[in-house]
Amino acid sequence: MSAVAAVGNPARTDLPRAFWALWVCQLVNRLGSFVQPFLVLYLTHDRHLSAGTAGAVAAAVGAGSVAAQLVGGTLSDRIGRRFTMLTCFFGTGAALILLGSARSMAMIWATAFLVGLLGDLFRPAVQATVADLLKPAERVRAYGLLFWAINLGFSVSTVSAGALAALGYGLLFWLNAGTSVIAGIVIWTMVPESRPVLDESTPQRNFLGVALRDTVFLLMMLIEVGYATIYFQGYSTLPLAMSDDGLSSKIYGLVIALNGVVIVLVQPFLGRWLAKFDRPKLLATSMLVVGLGFGLGAVVHSWWGYGLSVVVWTIGEIGFAAVIGAVFADLAPIDLRGRYMGLGGMAFGVGTVVGPLAGPTSLEHFGPAVTWIGCAVLGLVIAVGQWSLAPALHARAKATAAAEAAAAEVNAGVASA
Repeated sequence: MSAVAAVGNPARTDLPRAFWALWVCQLVNRLGSFVQPFLVLYLTHDRHLSAGTAGAVAAAVGAGSVAAQLVGGTLSDRIGRRFTMLTCFFGTGAALILLGSARSMAMIWATAFLVGLLGDLFRPAVQATVADLLKPAERVRAYGLLFWAINLGFSVSTVSAGALAALGYGLLFWLNAGTSVIAGIVIWTMVPESRPVLDESTPQRNFLGVALRDTVFLLMMLIEVGYATIYFQGYSTLPLAMSDDGLSSKIYGLVIALNGVVIVLVQPFLGRWLAKFDRPKLLATSMLVVGLGFGLGAVVHSWWGYGLSVVVWTIGEIGFAAVIGAVFADLAPIDLRGRYMGLGGMAFGVGTVVGPLAGPTSLEHFGPAVTWIGCAVLGLVIAVGQWSLAPALHARAKATAAAEAAAAEVNAGVASA
């Protein structure tokens, strides 16, 4: 049996102070995300590396990010959420400075991987902390607000980074490191440890042994790979298709910017409304909307047609981002919550690799119509799969809520004694 520290007043309808500290932390961290969008340009212009080598270094950051999901989840469960987030933000600050000052290729490779690894340790830790702090009914709104903070901060950083880069790429590394440290200070001063406290008599379970026997969780991971495969066509296949239609890279930049604009303007007004819907079915509907949004590419060839496609799949993305964390929180056993969240993040990471490989290859060999219709079909398939899992997900959510309530009662009894 596990005992979970009761955080905040369970009768409150407002989100607790610690959650808003996490929100500020996410915003500050993304406001300073200057390096990654300009890393390839920095390596080719300042370090005079070839485009292929620079791209491979950027891929090393991505590899570190994928590894960070499981590492961060394991640290969150074994040592603590707060420790993991502090390691992330303070460690990332140091890794960024090292990457910006690295001269040898060995040092560039190593520090690039570290930036990816340390920079994404916080993801499973933050998701697990939200699940620890909040009741199940509050989680959809909370995850949606974190998603909004990420996109708001990133939208500002990508615009401001272009102007700052004109003053020297080195400045980007220092500013990015500085905001990472500020985010760490927010965690240090305002976010308590929320990791479930296990009774001494409770044996530690083998995570992979539990997860690999969890059929519902494995199917959810497979569905998430499918979703990410579709989603990342927006950053791999879409610019190629628009170029084939005679549209410039500048037009693509304006069209894809609609994604961030819609999220920033729309998501805050949808949070409470989305929380009212059945989670698995809302997730299925969101995936279908994303698939159909990309499917519009089969019949559009103008900038406004592609813009409409982006708006449609962005609406689906908002629903997905708000709900997916809550669904994985419902699935996760209390003592394995961080690692379940981390493995879910790894599934999305697999999709970020599959998508950019599959989409452009399909476009080259089968053409745009087949490629975009394929996205719509895949969206339909994963939506049907998600919808069919609804009964099992409802049962797991009910069981997890009961386990959380029982653990909280035990903890309260221990505290009063």
